Parts: sequence; C-alpha cells; structure tokens
Amino acid sequence: MKDADCVAFLQWALPSMQLAWPGFRKVRRSVCKRIDRRCRELGLRSIAEYRDHLETEPSEWDALRACCAISISRFYRDRAVFETMERGVLPALASNAMQRGDTNLECWSAGCASGEEAYTLSILWRLRLAERRPDLSLRVLATDIDAALLKRAATACYRASTLKELPLAWRDQAFDTREGQYCLRAPFREAVRFVREDICAMLPEQRFHLILCRNVVFTYFSFELQMRLAQQLMGRLYPGGALAIGLHESLPSGVENIEPWPEARAVFRRTGTPAPAQSSSVDEQIWQGA
Repeated sequence: MKDADCVAFLQWALPSMQLAWPGFRKVRRSVCKRIDRRCRELGLRSIAEYRDHLETEPSEWDALRACCAISISRFYRDRAVFETMERGVLPALASNAMQRGDTNLECWSAGCASGEEAYTLSILWRLRLAERRPDLSLRVLATDIDAALLKRAATACYRASTLKELPLAWRDQAFDTREGQYCLRAPFREAVRFVREDICAMLPEQRFHLILCRNVVFTYFSFELQMRLAQQLMGRLYPGGALAIGLHESLPSGVENIEPWPEARAVFRRTGTPAPAQSSSVDEQIWQGA
C-alpha cells in the first residue's frame, strides 16, 4: 500500500470515527500496516476496495477503529509529569483529601494500555510518599477498551525496554526478574484495579482526586469529542482535583472549571470550593467489581 493512498484513506475515514488526522500523522505507518493486513484478511486487493467494503459493511468500522488504536506505554513516561506529581501535585491532593476526611486518594488512569502508567503511580506513591501519609491509601482505577492489553496489565510482567525510564532504584525495589522479564511485586499491584471500558461511551460513576488522561483523547480524537470528554472529566474530579494530560497535548479552548496547576506542565486543577466527603455505594461497587 502506497503511503499517499493510505493517507488519503485515513483523511477520509478518521472523521467518521470522531478521530483527527493530525494526531495520526507521525504514527500513520503502523496504522497503515494494520489496515493493509486487514485488507489481506478480507481478500481485498486495494485500499479503494476496502473503502467500498466499509460503505457496504457498516460492522467493519469496528475493525478499522481497532486498527487505529495507538498504545505506546512505558513506565515513568514523560518524566517531568511524574516529577511534578511527586514534588507538588500528589502532596497537595493528599492534603485536600485528608481535609475532606477521605481515607483513600482516588485516581483514574484513563486509556491505561498495558498498565505501566497506573503502576508507575503506585510505585511513586509507595516508595516516595506513603510514609508521609500513613492514614491515606492510594487507589488507582485503570481503564482501557483493549482486552488483550488489560490481560497483559494484569500479569504485570514487562520487558526491560519498558522500564528504561524508571529510576533504577525503584526498579530494584518494585520488581522481581523472571524468565527475562521484570514482574511487579504484589504490594505495588494491590493499589491498582483494571476495568475494560470505552471512554467514548462510558465514564466511571465516581469522583477522583486525580485523573491521568494522557496521549490518547487530546491527541487522536476530534475536537468535538475532545471538548465533550474534557467537560465530562471535569465532572469526575473533586473541586481542587487534578487532570494530567500528555506533555505535547493541549486542552480544547472553552473547557470550564479548570486552570493550570501552578508550576506544573500538562497538569490542570479543577476550580471550585472543595465539597465535604460523602460515602458512595457506587464507588465501592466499581472498586470491588460488584
């Protein structure tokens, strides 16, 4: 498949899936390879035939969307974000949570892929911050639409290349080596729960102190979908809570009730007066998988 043909096809197809071409420009080759493989599976000889197939078989759009799913995930990806988390964001969120009377610091890793981001947060908390807040526990809800990635996340075993950005001391404290892989030790896994969920269709029915939504929504989705999801994410944050996005991402203009987190890159704060703590049976059902 010629690059120009695939680019033209993507520019035609992506808007129908509420995806935006600019986000795919740098990763188009991997997407085009998947589409080419899908064409061969269907016995189609060209991208033009595949376009015709989409127009006659609406169910094929689900397969195409799967071809367009990008999952680049590493531990401690975007070091500056996690350094900011350790230095200022998490301590401030912890203080706010305790003032509310909360016993858990509730976090959500949206689009968690194979779990590296969620587990990085758990490692950071346990090794660097937990001793300062012995009465506060970290809980991370990690969601993704890809069942295969979530299965890999649940095993918590990774190649060395996935950990290359993680501080070596943290790697040695958090992982065991097993058959050439690094497997996360149980105490660091206990804080994280994985749930299959499509962020475009459903968001967790609870509120969070911190939401990590990085390098997916605000890179690959259309402006209209970004705007809708940004406002919905704000509705899932406690006032004073934090939203972290990718270092090279930006929020769509016009999002309400949010301001940049002071002295932090790619982190924003939900504005408003913090509300008193409230128990929620829905929160516990989501966490416990009831």
